[in-house]
Amino acid sequence: MLPADATITYAEHALDVLDAAVALIGGGQACALVVSLAIEGGAAREVGSLAVVAQNGAMTGYLSNGCIDRDIVHQGLAALASGQVRPVRYGAGSPFMDLKLPCGGALSLVIDPAPDLGTLRAARDALRARTSAVLSFCPDTGLIAGGAGPVRFRYAPKPALVLAGRGAILRATADLAARLDFDLHIASPDAADLETCAALGPTSLQRMTSPDLPLNLPVDAHCAVLLLFHDHEWEQTILHRAAPMRPFFIGAMGSKKTHAIRLQNLRDRGLSDALCDTIRGPVGLVASLRHAPAIAVSALAEVIAHVPPLQMRLA
Repeated sequence: MLPADATITYAEHALDVLDAAVALIGGGQACALVVSLAIEGGAAREVGSLAVVAQNGAMTGYLSNGCIDRDIVHQGLAALASGQVRPVRYGAGSPFMDLKLPCGGALSLVIDPAPDLGTLRAARDALRARTSAVLSFCPDTGLIAGGAGPVRFRYAPKPALVLAGRGAILRATADLAARLDFDLHIASPDAADLETCAALGPTSLQRMTSPDLPLNLPVDAHCAVLLLFHDHEWEQTILHRAAPMRPFFIGAMGSKKTHAIRLQNLRDRGLSDALCDTIRGPVGLVASLRHAPAIAVSALAEVIAHVPPLQMRLA
């Protein structure tokens, strides 16, 4: 029977699960690391998804859309009690015939009641430093400390979003991006916009004081750059600097005519045709919207469509 105070925090990214695991073990509390090793048929989560079960039954991360997560907590507590690594299978071929996967297929996972702290911390620190991390597992022995194993997963850093603009569209997009768990960086020439966005807990806030002054842009291959200005003179310096950094998405709001002028101005400043071609505009999956929250949804949907895989199984 699960503890009455058992809760599930539906953390999406491996970094959040690793943060929880390192905090628990570093604080002297045992916890069980859970990883999905194989998926057959449909599934709510990708193979390699992580979760951690604490001694009080609290779980950070999830492996299904709620249909078996409570039982995973139960299995995690049983592994902690026995001190034994526990392979578990749900769905076709599982001994738990009363636990069906509504999406069909099967899920195989392994629960490690004593994962190596150094290995977890190294992976967490790599992701915090915005580099990929690799974790290795064995179905019978769980997490392999600092070495290669039969099942290996590469985890990418949390997607970042550099969001620059002003007004209602910036505020609506920032609010939605925060809910989507981006590593969020916000820039605006408007102090009131920055004050409002500060409540969202972004990683950084920057006040833009001149269109010609460069920003400290934390752009990498795991980052998107989205510009939401109606006064487009604020865009040129940002785009000219960001495009060579090769973010996975870069785009700006405005009409097709505005975008053509935007790109010509960038070419005049020396940006190559190849880099200009990477800049998308007008951004958004739905054209000609006039409602700030709808523009935010449309623009971020296009960004999400370009997010690289957050985790993958290595051969």
